Amino acid sequence: MKRIAVVGTGIMGGHIARRLAAAGFEVTGWNRSPAKLAALEAHGVRSGTDLPALLARSDAVIVMLSSGPVIDALLFDGDADAPAASIQKGTLLVVMSSIPVETAKAQGDFAAARGIHYIDAPVSGGEPGARDGMLAIMAGAAPEAFAQAATLFAPLGQATRLGPVGSGQLAKLANQIIVGGTLVAIAEALTLVERGGADPAAVRQAWMGGFADSKVLRVLGERMVNGNFEPGSPAAHQLKDMRTAATLASGFGLELGQLNGVIEHFEAMEQSGEIERDVSIVVREVERRARRSGGVA
Repeated sequence: MKRIAVVGTGIMGGHIARRLAAAGFEVTGWNRSPAKLAALEAHGVRSGTDLPALLARSDAVIVMLSSGPVIDALLFDGDADAPAASIQKGTLLVVMSSIPVETAKAQGDFAAARGIHYIDAPVSGGEPGARDGMLAIMAGAAPEAFAQAATLFAPLGQATRLGPVGSGQLAKLANQIIVGGTLVAIAEALTLVERGGADPAAVRQAWMGGFADSKVLRVLGERMVNGNFEPGSPAAHQLKDMRTAATLASGFGLELGQLNGVIEHFEAMEQSGEIERDVSIVVREVERRARRSGGVA
């Protein structure tokens, strides 16, 4: 496996393409906005323009686009005429985007009918994880497909096979319940200590190493303290995943109260126009709610 196509070279896909090129793969990127490819050329990533031709000549295709509908529209719609139909038998097709479980299964069926090895492999770790090769990769795949992808995943992070196609997306949605709840908990805790007169930055440092510690506290808690909301992981993506998780849970007959409460926070940010900023900006919504509940305008 030598020739790798990376479809979608935004915040996450760009780092993935760069790391694979540094690991010795022949990487060609494709993006709807070609300007995002220019910076990658200095890292040995070639720019692709003809998507079906790129897919046809690649040994593995990695997809990192914003949503399931976007992936379907770009790659799978049209069945026999879809760009994905140009992927050759035996090729690995690895979808690392966060998409609904049923979408992954449908894409997997499309691939299986053509002898393509499909893996749904969403990730956690955000931009720092993608940049440093420290992503948690949650994979749903046949055992042989997962084994084939081992050298591909190695430069990107730690991959775990969780079951058949769709299992990776299920795990990612559950992961986002934890992340969303932790984000709001940290935001509320920082709001409390600031109102009480303590230094939020110092308190965050004190928490690290204790039971309240987490990667969310270390990376996104620091953003909250510093007021750095330039998107590394846009809040819109977190909201998309949590809504998908809530829909899935409803289909199972489950009512997840904490998840629904966190979704309300993010939907308020959507209404206020802050949803495209970093996910850590939820601290502003928490502060607004805290002031209102305390009778302060």
